[in-house]
This record gives sequence, structure tokens and C-alpha cells, in this order.
Amino acid sequence: MIKTTLTVAAGKRLIGMAVADHPAVKERLKSGIIAIIAGTTNGYVAEEILQSIRQEKGFSRDAFFRGITASPLQPTDITGKLPEQRFNGDVIIVNGEWQKGKTVFDAIELMSAGDIIIKGANALNIDDRKAGILIGDAKAGTIGIALPNIIGKTLRLIIPVGLEKRIYGNIDMLAMKVNTPGIEGPRLFPVSGEIITELEAIHILTGAKAELFSAGGVANAEGSIWLLLEGAEGAIKKATGIIESISKEPPFTLTSDKDKA
Repeated sequence: MIKTTLTVAAGKRLIGMAVADHPAVKERLKSGIIAIIAGTTNGYVAEEILQSIRQEKGFSRDAFFRGITASPLQPTDITGKLPEQRFNGDVIIVNGEWQKGKTVFDAIELMSAGDIIIKGANALNIDDRKAGILIGDAKAGTIGIALPNIIGKTLRLIIPVGLEKRIYGNIDMLAMKVNTPGIEGPRLFPVSGEIITELEAIHILTGAKAELFSAGGVANAEGSIWLLLEGAEGAIKKATGIIESISKEPPFTLTSDKDKA
């Protein structure tokens, strides 16, 4: 049994590694369609999956999102978009080949049973295994087009989401309040799927069990988590090695932040 800590950025990297190592993802890379919908956590997922098929050239996480929650010092519009934001598409992989420039809107009609949609979230109730997605689009954005197909075609929905997004209320009840007509700001879309946090990521990658026992920090450690790891000696050793390898993952920064540096 060991204790370890992860920053938000390291957690995103860990989750990305785990999704890339997911048996269903590996299978669909051989035959089928995987749609990685743009988002900050999914930027790490896309990097890891594209690296696994040696097609990472030309991909950048810098603008791999449609809308974000940023500091008040970083202006965004009502949908969470940055001023003059460029968007180069989601990551759509068909039979192991990245279809550059395509989006989930291009891919959805081609997807069939067992194909995978990977979509991040903005809220997570760990106990209920329920996620919530902030919505800025009048037609519910990417989840609005994805969900009917996920249910109708029995697609697989994987939801990579960091524990810094955990909440303790009932997401369905919160959505009813948040989505009250006349209230300005983003809406909340409750969704169920295969949730992969840092806890599931540890288990997928090593077989060890991880439990959250503390959180928080300062000086680029805001949102960090403390985990208790249990398992066989080999699993703990593997987990320790992985965590050491990602422990200094740099914080996520926007392109504009890098330009100012």
C-alpha cells in the first residue's frame, strides 16, 4: 500500500494513457470507428491514442476544444469559446487511420454498433457514476448529436474525466435547476457512460486499486489529488513507475499563454 499525489495535468495524462490502453479502444483501432470529441482532457487521450498508432504528427492539444472554463483574465464568449479561436476538428479514426479535419458530425452517420465515442465531462458524481456536460449550443452541441446514436446504434460511450470535476449533488436534479428557462449561462446535460477517472486509469494500466483520500494544492497544484494505492507488489511497482513518469507533466496552457511567455 502506498500514497501518491497527482496534479490535474498529470491526471489528464494518466487518463489519456489508460483510455489508449483500454481493450475496447485497441480492438476498434483494428476495425471500426473511434470518435474523440475535442476537449482539454481528450487532448491527452488523442495524443496517447495517436501515438499508439504512430500518427501523432500534425496533432496539437493547444486548441483541441470547442469551449472551456478559463480564468476571468482569459475572456471567452457565452459558449466558452476564445476570441478568434481556431478549430481543426475532432479526432476521427477509421480502421486505424486518422481522418484529419473531420468532426463527430461527419463520422456519426457512419458509426455502427460497438464503435466508440470518447467525450469528456465537466461534472462527475462518483457515487452515482453519472457525469454532466456543460452546454453552450442551442442544439446541445456534440453530445446532442452523439447521444441519440449512442442509444439507437448501441455505440460505446467512454467519458474521461478528472476527479477535480467531482461534485456531490444529484446531477439530474441539478440539471433541472441549471436549465431553468431564463437563467443565463451554460446548461447542464446529464449523461451516463463508461467513466474513466484517475482511479479507473490506475486499475486499467496496472491492476492496482486506487482511492481518493485528499485533494487540493497551490502553485500549479490546484485541484491535485492524493491517492491510496493497494494491490499486488507487481501492480504497485508498475503504478509507481507510471506515476513517476508523469509527475512533472506541465500544466495545461492556452496558445495565447504560450505566445505571452
